[in-house]
Amino acid sequence: MTKLERVPAKKIPDATALLKADHKEVNALFEEYETLKSNAKKKEVVKKICTALTIHAQIEEEIFYPAVKLALKDKELIPEAAVEHATLETLIAQIQDVEPDGEIFDAKVKVLGEYVKHHVKEEQSQIFAKAKESSKLDLSKLGEQLLRRKEELMATLA
Repeated sequence: MTKLERVPAKKIPDATALLKADHKEVNALFEEYETLKSNAKKKEVVKKICTALTIHAQIEEEIFYPAVKLALKDKELIPEAAVEHATLETLIAQIQDVEPDGEIFDAKVKVLGEYVKHHVKEEQSQIFAKAKESSKLDLSKLGEQLLRRKEELMATLA
């Protein structure tokens, strides 16, 4: 039995709530990173950050963005978000599975964190707001799909 099957349907967050929870989790990881001195701990937290961002971006790109783009007939917000994801992937590739080696590594993590904050702010204030206003989107159903896919990806990356 998967986690999803154990969660009563009413407990599954809607799509925007689930994605906001991911945003909050990764923000906390970036804040934790800022307090660390040990390279071993930094590497551990960076691995968590990279995994969380990779999974989050993938479920958005596979499920959430296409649904929002179709429902809103969007030609601006979703393409911009997709380009931002590509930039995030480039930054992730520069720190994932790399030994923390000082200032440049720390700077890359800091820039990634700032870029994520920018992306999250736009996503929550623009995309999520418009998604909530749309009568064409079933955010509960999308939330279930996102959660199921997230669990699949976590199982393969764990």
